[in-house]
Amino acid sequence: MPKLTIDGKEIEVADGLNLIQAADTAGIEIPHYCYHPGLTVVGNCRMCLVEVEKAPKLQIACNTKAADGMVVHTKSDRTRTAQKAVLEFLLINHPIDCPVCDQAGECLLQDYYMDYDAQPSRFPLGRKNKKGKAIDIGSGVMLDQERCILCARCTRFFDEVTHTSELAIFQRGDRCEINHWPDRKIDNKYAGNAIDICPVGALTEKEFRFRMRVWYLHRTPSVCAGCERGCSIDIHQQRGRIYRFKPRYNPDINSYWMCDEGRYSFPSLQGESRLIAPLYQEGERLIAEEWSTALRRAATRIRAIGQQSGANGIGAVIGAQSTNEEGFALKKLLMDTIGSDRIATLSWSPPSASGNDELLLRANKNPNTRGLAALGLPNGGIDELSSAVASGSLKMLIVMRANLVKALGEEEFIRRFGALDYLLVLDTDASELGQMANQLWPIAAYPEIDGSFTNFQGRVQKITSAFPPPGKALSAIDAIARLGHALDGIERPREAEAVFAALAAEEKPFAGMRLASLGLHGRDLA
Repeated sequence: MPKLTIDGKEIEVADGLNLIQAADTAGIEIPHYCYHPGLTVVGNCRMCLVEVEKAPKLQIACNTKAADGMVVHTKSDRTRTAQKAVLEFLLINHPIDCPVCDQAGECLLQDYYMDYDAQPSRFPLGRKNKKGKAIDIGSGVMLDQERCILCARCTRFFDEVTHTSELAIFQRGDRCEINHWPDRKIDNKYAGNAIDICPVGALTEKEFRFRMRVWYLHRTPSVCAGCERGCSIDIHQQRGRIYRFKPRYNPDINSYWMCDEGRYSFPSLQGESRLIAPLYQEGERLIAEEWSTALRRAATRIRAIGQQSGANGIGAVIGAQSTNEEGFALKKLLMDTIGSDRIATLSWSPPSASGNDELLLRANKNPNTRGLAALGLPNGGIDELSSAVASGSLKMLIVMRANLVKALGEEEFIRRFGALDYLLVLDTDASELGQMANQLWPIAAYPEIDGSFTNFQGRVQKITSAFPPPGKALSAIDAIARLGHALDGIERPREAEAVFAALAAEEKPFAGMRLASLGLHGRDLA
């Protein structure tokens, strides 16, 4: 492990780090544009020039490995002069778009200009080169060629990560510009990552443009529930409205990237179909009621069916969209409180869903199939429940986050489960199944709750509530705890941390874990 000195601070770093990475371990920033840790080093921008003692000229930090005894100056007069010159060169033809640019507030040109340049332009505005603006280059990506500083992050991403090479640099000199190949726009499911890594406002999201200034957005670390990969993400929201998902670095799951399917999945979480109050069926209509009434109604029916048909007259279906805590809470309610062992799980993906690929996408579009299995709830059991309905021994079904009508088809669902006496559904949105329910309870979507998912590799990751659920919707574990209290008068934990602690104490795969200790990258099952 080499020892070196950066700006008078002696540090020891791992072998193989470049000077940008080495300085970062000491809390020292070396400005850079073209360097990205997930891409190859090309040394295009020259913004990371630093002074290395005994070197005859300034060195680019991105392509200079930290070596034992090296002495580096990132704030010397030579370095400062070079930084000013590089920034002036990059800004010569840059348009004055800051007031209308969506990158404002997270733009490295703005930040570095204020920190390392702060000098007036010597180039008249009218003599700037004019290039293309607001060009739709495919897959929801908008290109402003005038803003581009030719760092080549985007072209390298499509060359090295997706291997699709839709973008390239055309022309020469100060006429160079990024563009797609003729008659070949961007068309892949990872294009949004090129927007994420663009250090300026050249690439922007078509759906996000002009919707919200980034300094108003609050960021909450979470996990994408779009498939069983469970990419680490940040939820960007303001006043309870999600504006975008961004990938969060996790070296063991998704690196720096995420797929566009997950990136643009958030509109479905906040649509007009969201449930905001408990409903019960009266004739052909679903009528809103208070939670206290809804809980008494369900508890009364559970007791009645239990007395008439025994505890196994009541069953449950847990969808693999449920968190570990939700699955555990409903399992405990059914098995310990009600006394039934009739539990099935549903891990269903639409037939039209994309399949596995070599990067991140998974064909299983459920975030917690592995988690439910680790709780002793393996995928399946629907056939056994439907056979019990047919035999008359199963009278009531509690269904959480599992749209059986969509999974089986309406006719098949009615054939299998139409003879049920009572159907209680816990879900986020109105659905075909909810229309058939005797009671429909509104529960929070995953950006609105604390908890955890377990991905297909067995990595347990924490999700964090970004904002409260709408209306009178509750977290599923709160709703289950209240139902348990209505049945036996015993208080149960309603917070995810307490439920996870009980889960870890009882379920061996989770032994020794605490929700808070999962951190930002998660932990593997035992």
